[in-house]
Amino acid sequence: MRRRTRSFVGAIVMIAFVLIYAPLAMALADSRIAQTPPLVQSVLYAILGIAWIFPLMPLIRWMERPDRDPA
Repeated sequence: MRRRTRSFVGAIVMIAFVLIYAPLAMALADSRIAQTPPLVQSVLYAILGIAWIFPLMPLIRWMERPDRDPA
């Protein structure tokens, strides 16, 4: 698969993932995090804001892989 195609497929997968992750993170924040002290809230919001990157790192690496030579 060419890099351009991988980038397109990866972008679609990332958008789908974020569309699922964002409401789940918001529901968690609304139900559980809102009841914690402000300092804990800040840390948890930072964690939720960065946590989506880790499951997508293999996908990003796959997308950025160079094309193979058609030898």
